[in-house]
Amino acid sequence: MSDMTLLRIGILLAGLVLIAAIVFFGRPRKPGQGKRVPREAGARDQRREPTLGEQLEGELGEDGRPVGEATTQAELELFDRTLDSASAGSASSELGRRASDEFDKIVTLYLAARAGEKLHGPDIVVAAEKAGLVYGHMGVFHRLVEHHPEQGPVFSVANIVKPGSFDMANIQELETPAIAFFLTLPAPVPALNAWETMLPTAERMAELLGGLVLDEQRNTLGRQRIGHIREELRAYDRQREAPPLTKPGRW
Repeated sequence: MSDMTLLRIGILLAGLVLIAAIVFFGRPRKPGQGKRVPREAGARDQRREPTLGEQLEGELGEDGRPVGEATTQAELELFDRTLDSASAGSASSELGRRASDEFDKIVTLYLAARAGEKLHGPDIVVAAEKAGLVYGHMGVFHRLVEHHPEQGPVFSVANIVKPGSFDMANIQELETPAIAFFLTLPAPVPALNAWETMLPTAERMAELLGGLVLDEQRNTLGRQRIGHIREELRAYDRQREAPPLTKPGRW
């Protein structure tokens, strides 16, 4: 038998095996048929959990209530609470209004989504609530002085996309590459105290949103830069506390 004949027989057998495999695996399986294969150790790390925004879009019915159980009731209550405050009208719009429009310094941080991703509106709302922020004046979030909201914001959080507000009427569709934390001085508390409140809030929200905290130059916020900001704000507070210079009297 020649080599060519053997080659043809081999090709024919391979074709028959392929056709049999297609027929076998192409048949519909009965319910419960098949063997469950355990996932590899690294599979859990590679699986991307859906964001709360994606869950809300898929799990809320036309009436805004959950269809499934993927989103926790606590998160839905936080989300609903912010929507309720946004629809309360003029009362909520005054929350976070500064007592004075005058300021002499602004300290800024950014919370940015990771490369190729976006921050989603409903996720931001829930993270802000969990971090102790309230929705109010100018359609942004604020940290207020406890029991003294009339003193104005310790700091505020805005969308970096113009006009900077979070439109609750369209919050489901909102996507943004980053949000901005800004501390406008003078604040209702000492500048250093305000910073020590704003930084952990930004870090907490970054943890909740899976984002990164950046400095005012949009570089990763490191310990050295944090130390410089603290020194700047200590100096600012000392300058504010120093008594004004008295004018020299006439001889």
